[in-house]
Amino acid sequence: MGAWWDRNIIDPGKLPLLLALAAFILAFVVVRGITRLIRAGKGPFRNIAPGGLHIHHAVPGVLLMVAGGFCAVGSGRHGVGAGIAAVVFGIGAGLVLDEFALILHLSDVYWTEQGRQSVEVVVMAAALGVLVLAGFSPLGVADVGPEEHDGRTGVIVGTLVNFCFVVLALLKGKPRMAVLGVLVPMLALVGALRLARPDSFWARRFYRDRHRTRARATLRFYRRDRRWAGPRHRLENLIGGAPDPTGSGAQGRTRK
Repeated sequence: MGAWWDRNIIDPGKLPLLLALAAFILAFVVVRGITRLIRAGKGPFRNIAPGGLHIHHAVPGVLLMVAGGFCAVGSGRHGVGAGIAAVVFGIGAGLVLDEFALILHLSDVYWTEQGRQSVEVVVMAAALGVLVLAGFSPLGVADVGPEEHDGRTGVIVGTLVNFCFVVLALLKGKPRMAVLGVLVPMLALVGALRLARPDSFWARRFYRDRHRTRARATLRFYRRDRRWAGPRHRLENLIGGAPDPTGSGAQGRTRK
């Protein structure tokens, strides 16, 4: 175990990434647990509102991300300083992305249906961190052979091709596949080749006069969304808590 740890984590300089990922997930879990306790009126936790100003936890999160990021840049990938900076950055990222929906909509939507976007982004960020930790390289650069590594042309062409797949998947209304496809090119390729979502830019631009294709896309994504919406929402509710059925997500009365 010690040899595996040194070979796969310590020597490649991945320990800060591992610490940042662990701190990120732990910070999200802790802050979600606290907010759910506050929402239920249990425990000693209360909203932080000095002078009547509600302080969202994204605020200290941003400060921690800035501090941890600058320290990480200056400390390299090895040593105690790199580990501390990674933990600080991970905690800050967890606090900020927990309120991603609030930042996106510039509105207090924490406990609404729109607030689910925070949970989705956190899950995506954690998945990306795990993939990078496992050795996946952005845009598949690591997939080229040793001979191609010796020539810049092969690397550039491979990167551009994978980047095109990512962009096509994004244009076809598949942001999750596009984001994960940055590290796993096959996912971006699948997203790029399959039918676009009917509300995507690609469908509006290229399916406008192709009524049969548009009908196929609409039926396919209707069936897929109906099949997976329930399980996805149950998982999101398990991770982040169920949205307020009244549609009111005001953090002033439910948040710390």
